[in-house]
Formats: sequence, structure tokens, C-alpha cells
Amino acid sequence: MSYGEKPFEDFRIGDATSFSKTITDADILLFAGVSGDNYPLHMDAEYAKTTRFGQRAAHGMLTASLLSTVVGLLLQRPGGIYVEQSLRFKRPVFIGDTLTATAEVTELIPERRRIRIETRVENQRGEAVLDGAGLIQKDER
Repeated sequence: MSYGEKPFEDFRIGDATSFSKTITDADILLFAGVSGDNYPLHMDAEYAKTTRFGQRAAHGMLTASLLSTVVGLLLQRPGGIYVEQSLRFKRPVFIGDTLTATAEVTELIPERRRIRIETRVENQRGEAVLDGAGLIQKDER
């Protein structure tokens, strides 16, 4: 990943970027360690077999965290910050799934240097696992 220069004035509606990652057992374990979320669906294979999913599922917020990466790639330098993000979880994510997170500019708010975005995470089959919308603040030079 590299972060180039992109001032607010260069953004256009429809600008988009994406980031892909395959979810591993280590990702789930590390996320549990960072977040403290050790819920059995994520951590206990035997318990997970008894659930509707039949296997361990990744944390929803682990999936959502890919949006942070894609927003950083969209913002470039000078950077910015997330102001808000809505999330709708649509499908479970399992170990071995390759996820692609995307963010697309849907509105520019020049007086506040803010950018509204539509966000989405899809699995390797092109199925949405998460949809949402966000608002980001673009730093000045």
C-alpha cells in the first residue's frame, strides 16, 4: 500500500478504492486479543459447530475494520479522519474467505471539507457481507 498526495479539491463523486485480504485464524485470534471479544462463535470450533453457521465465524467488527484501511487509501495525504460509519452485516465471514472492502465517494461537502462515502465488503464470491455509509473529514494542506 502506498499513500500518495490528494487534496480535497481533487476528489470527485464516483472516486473509489478497494482493499482485499484473506481472513486467517491468526486474524481472528489477534482481533480477539485486541478487542477482548472472545465470544465462542469466534474462538471455539466445537461450540461453533452447534450454531447456525456450523463453523467459526470472524468478528463482524474485524470485517468492518477493513473499511478503515480502504478509507485511508481513499484519503491519501494529507490525511483525515472518520467522522461516522453505519454498518449492516449481511453474511458471516469464515476463515479462508477473501474479502474486498470498497469505499466510493457519493457527496462532497466543500464548506466542511467532508466526504460522504458508500462502503461495502464482499467475499470471494462477490456476495456482500457488509454494507454501510460513512462520513470522512479531509485534512487541509
